[in-house]
Amino acid sequence: MRLQAFYGIRSERQQTERLEFDLLFRWFVGLGVDDPVWDHSVFSKNRDRLLEGEIAARLLSAVLAQPKVKRLLSSDHFSVDGTLIEAWASIKSFRKKDGSDNDREGGGRNSERNFHKEKRSNETHQSTTDPEARLYKKGDGQPAKLYMGHALIENRHGLAVGGGISQASGTAERQTALDLVDRRGHRRRRITLGADKAYDVAQFVHDLRDRWVTPHVAIDGHVRKTGTPRKTAIDGRTTRHIGYDISQRCRKRIEEVFGWIKSSAGLAKVKLRGRKRVDAAFTLALAAYNLIRLPKLLGAPHEGQMAHHQDAGLHVRLPRHGRACVHSLRRQRRRRVRLRLRHRRYLWRG
Repeated sequence: MRLQAFYGIRSERQQTERLEFDLLFRWFVGLGVDDPVWDHSVFSKNRDRLLEGEIAARLLSAVLAQPKVKRLLSSDHFSVDGTLIEAWASIKSFRKKDGSDNDREGGGRNSERNFHKEKRSNETHQSTTDPEARLYKKGDGQPAKLYMGHALIENRHGLAVGGGISQASGTAERQTALDLVDRRGHRRRRITLGADKAYDVAQFVHDLRDRWVTPHVAIDGHVRKTGTPRKTAIDGRTTRHIGYDISQRCRKRIEEVFGWIKSSAGLAKVKLRGRKRVDAAFTLALAAYNLIRLPKLLGAPHEGQMAHHQDAGLHVRLPRHGRACVHSLRRQRRRRVRLRLRHRRYLWRG
C-alpha cells in the first residue's frame, strides 16, 4: 500500500504487474529476481486485516515518533484544513431511499435512467454503489458525490501530524478539527491553530479557546446580499499579535499536502468504497507525504549543527529559522565578494 501511495498506483492488480518487472518494487517487498509474485487478491484480502489493526494510523505515529523527526516538529503551532475527495460512485447511483425510482428503462445492469432536473438530497437519496458517500458542493454547479479529507500540519516544516476522512457536510471541517486537536493529548501551555475563512464561526472559536487553543483563523468579512458585512468571531485579542500574521502565511502550506495526495498519490478520486477504507488510504498517503519530505529535511543543517561553507572557508553557525539561515549565508557571500574586490584593487595598485 505504501508503494501505491508513493507512485500513484491505482489498484492491486496494477501493482502486481509492476512487481513482475520492476526490480525496485521487488526489493521493497523483499522478493528476489526469480521469486514468483503474489496474486493480486492477496493484497485485497490483507487490506481488511490492516483496517482492523489501524496500521495506517500506527505508521503515521511511528514516523513522527522517531527522535530525528521530533526535532523537526513544532509542538505549539499548527494549521488545519479540509479538502473534497470524490467517491467511487456516480450521480446515477443516487436513488431514493424508499425505492420509488428503481424502475429501469431497458435491460442490462447499467440501464438508462433520466435523473436530470431531479432534486436530490442526502435526506432522501443514497448511493447504491457507496452508501456512505454524500452529495456536497462548496459552490454553484453540479453536486459531487464526495468524502471530506482533513489534515493537521505543524507550522515549522509543514509535516502532517494528523488527519482522516469524514462524510462531507457543512460542519464536518470544524468538528473534525476539534477531534484532531483533542488527539494531541494533554498540554501544559497554549497552542495556536491556523485555519481559513470556513472556520470563522463563533461556536468553533469558543470551543478552541476552551481547549487552550488560540484560534488563528482567517477573517470572513464578506458582504452579504443585504449589503451588511458578516460579523467575524476573531477580534483584536488575536489579530494584534505578530504570530497571527505568521500563522496565516504558514497555514497555506497545507495545500501542498492536499496537492501531493491528489496528484502523486492518486486520491483525487478514490478507488475504494466505504469510509473506513478511504480513511485508511488517506492516512497512509499522509504518512507517505512525510516520508517523501523527510530525507531532504533530515539532510539539511539544523539548529546546533555547524555548516562548512566551501567557498568562504568559514564555519557558519546556522540560526534557528530557515529564513535567517538564508540571510546569514547571503551576508557571508556578499562579504566574501567585497573582500575579493578589495584584494584585487590592492594588487592592482601595488
